[in-house]
Amino acid sequence: MLVAAAVCPCPPLLVPEVAAGAAPELDAARAASEEALGAVLAAAPDVLWVIGAGPRQGVHQPGSRGTFRPFGVDLDVHLGAPAAEPAAATLPPSLSVGAWLIARAGWTGEVRGYEVSGDGSSFAHADGAWRLAEGRTGQERVGFLVVGDGTACRTVKAPGYLDERAEGVDARIAEALRTLDHDNYLAQLDATLADELKISGRAPWQILTGAWEKADGTARLLYEDAPYGVGYFVASWT
Repeated sequence: MLVAAAVCPCPPLLVPEVAAGAAPELDAARAASEEALGAVLAAAPDVLWVIGAGPRQGVHQPGSRGTFRPFGVDLDVHLGAPAAEPAAATLPPSLSVGAWLIARAGWTGEVRGYEVSGDGSSFAHADGAWRLAEGRTGQERVGFLVVGDGTACRTVKAPGYLDERAEGVDARIAEALRTLDHDNYLAQLDATLADELKISGRAPWQILTGAWEKADGTARLLYEDAPYGVGYFVASWT
């Protein structure tokens, strides 16, 4: 049973060692992410899933390793305690950022990763969501940390350059996160549009909306901004 979820951005720059001198620019996003994840941990989940986009679809077991070495920093992270036997880094950057957030929060319980490819349909993502939310026994309390970014086309210096559609799409994403996606905007977000605007959060957010069945839940949008021309959001669903 899914009891709480945190939605956080996943740029490697969220990690201060990667951002270096630019780290203070994302202090507000880090603080909001800490608050959102703290609400999930306060719900006392039996297992915590970190869900983010990557090139393949599948589960990453506890102890799986990620690394920020491709970004020039000698820093590795793990999903919970490192595996007994050293293993190659298999986590995509999104899940590596999620693992860093979890370690920063001091979580010592079970944590698993779910890498979701962005080319699947919303129906396929919803099917995967149910399996994650049910847990292994159907009786487990499950928490989600959902990592993903909005459009990357908000300014001419953004990774995807300027697209006039981007600001409006990010506004709709923010509203959906603020209202438990009551109008199903995230659930129906078009894959082609997401690809054109370089939205990495589409598939992870659809996992969240597919798993969330609490009409009387509470949603809080804790952060919304577009530093570097990329839409970043932090939300707490409880």
